[in-house]
Amino acid sequence: MMIHVDPDTLVSYVGSHLDMGPLPAAFYFSLSAEDSLGLDPFNQPVQFLSKLPIRVFSLTLPAHEDKKDPHKAMSIWQENPHLVEEFITHAKTVIYRLLEKGVLIPEQLAIFGLSRGGFIAAHLAAHIAEFKTLLAFAPLTQFDHMSIEGLSDKLFDRKVRFYIGNHDTRVGTDHCFHFINKLSKTAFEKGIRSPQVELIISPSTGQYGHGTPKEIFFQGAEWLAKQLGVL
Repeated sequence: MMIHVDPDTLVSYVGSHLDMGPLPAAFYFSLSAEDSLGLDPFNQPVQFLSKLPIRVFSLTLPAHEDKKDPHKAMSIWQENPHLVEEFITHAKTVIYRLLEKGVLIPEQLAIFGLSRGGFIAAHLAAHIAEFKTLLAFAPLTQFDHMSIEGLSDKLFDRKVRFYIGNHDTRVGTDHCFHFINKLSKTAFEKGIRSPQVELIISPSTGQYGHGTPKEIFFQGAEWLAKQLGVL
């Protein structure tokens, strides 16, 4: 299903029709909105969440529009890094408008992503305080002049869980660990004695060790649902 945020912007979602009133919600970023919500295996966490009283919203990532080849997306991002910054700005506007429309419950709002979608999710969580829960599978942590490591001052008080393979050579297992380590230290320095920041490392699978098994997708989705108070 879709909702018009403005005359030029459609947001895709799965879950109960909006006429049913506001529900706990999560925003998910992976590929195009259609594929993030409907294409297996990328939508496996959505499959789990769709069985619960949660709506999952999605927007199409840059270079994934109009059936573009997703394998070429990172090359396009590298050639046009401004596309990523423009998308984050646009997505912020869209999410704030949905909050203004009363579609979302500010106290029950999460964000998650896969690979480069995790990179986007982290940046949006850093800019939108209502996202108290951040989940990422095999997240990209560094791109061009942008890095999620610089977001630790804005994310230190959130509930964060990242999953990564033990030898992910595409986004870098080490990079993921360094971010979680920095985030945990930042939270502790700001007075949080037990930072709710987790990194779960499991045996790598798939090309470049960058795959995410179904059981990991479901484990993460279950954790997210618990943070939203629906499990």
